[in-house]
Amino acid sequence: MKMLPTILKGMAMGLAEVIPGVSGGTIAFITGIYEKLLHSIKSLDVELLRLIFSGQWDALRQKIDITFLFFLILGMGLGVGVGIFGVSYIMEAYPLLLWSFFFGLIFVSVFYILSQIPKLQWQYYIYFFVGTCIAGYISFISPASGSENPIYIILAGSIAICALILPGISGSFILLLMGMYTIVIPAVKSLLTSFDMASLSIVALFGLGCILGLALFSRILSWTFKHYRDSTLSLMAGFMLGSLIKIWPWRIPTRILKKEEGITLDNGEFGISDEIYQNENIKVLKEQLVLPADYFSDPMLFYCIICALIGGITVYMLWKFED
Repeated sequence: MKMLPTILKGMAMGLAEVIPGVSGGTIAFITGIYEKLLHSIKSLDVELLRLIFSGQWDALRQKIDITFLFFLILGMGLGVGVGIFGVSYIMEAYPLLLWSFFFGLIFVSVFYILSQIPKLQWQYYIYFFVGTCIAGYISFISPASGSENPIYIILAGSIAICALILPGISGSFILLLMGMYTIVIPAVKSLLTSFDMASLSIVALFGLGCILGLALFSRILSWTFKHYRDSTLSLMAGFMLGSLIKIWPWRIPTRILKKEEGITLDNGEFGISDEIYQNENIKVLKEQLVLPADYFSDPMLFYCIICALIGGITVYMLWKFED
């Protein structure tokens, strides 16, 4: 029971990683485990393996908080499972409400991260602006075509996993940009339900890429936190603000891909409806942000505002509880 909060935080991170546009790193930050997680990941090295195989358990416990990491990973695994089967249903049935909740959550999180900087100086505003521009630009990039080439799967894992420890950049969205979301997520789902070897191969290669990516990126980020903490926080806050573009609830598809036919259609060549996002044969490649009044279906404005407020209040309560 003492580790239940850690499991729940891990579940929240796992859920976030399944949703394109939402970062598990954001959840880690607002739940107060970010730097502890970063230190734990950095400790996963060759020296750790040597201590394990030599049975030096006391030295191992001094090097890494095994209990924290174990229960956090357990929670993340549960969160990913719930996300793949549960959140995917909510995303199909009530996408506007889900996006609104995370919009409010991330918007307030920007102010939370900025509050961690003792004194906001002019150079931090520059980092904040740069981070916002980078995340905003990424949000508008058109997705590439995916591939089941082993090298590309490993590369996708090593890049996408960086979002696990980088607030504001979504691992799922990176997979979308690389064209790997529709390859990796179905493979994980298939592995959990039928355990076929093809899915196991994809998941194993992706996992290898994740390990390599974490080993490198955690050290880079740990170094920046140690030497340039406030600048790094400013950049991360900008990442989160820029990522709001991707999760704005009201969007109209302007380019789609019909996967079975292998053809791309632009706005005007297809009818816009809710079914576009629920059709497994259709992949939305580009979207246009619109106001609720210009949305092609019921904007559910009142309920969206309520969900956004719930998301924002959730972060605010965690923020004040931490104080």
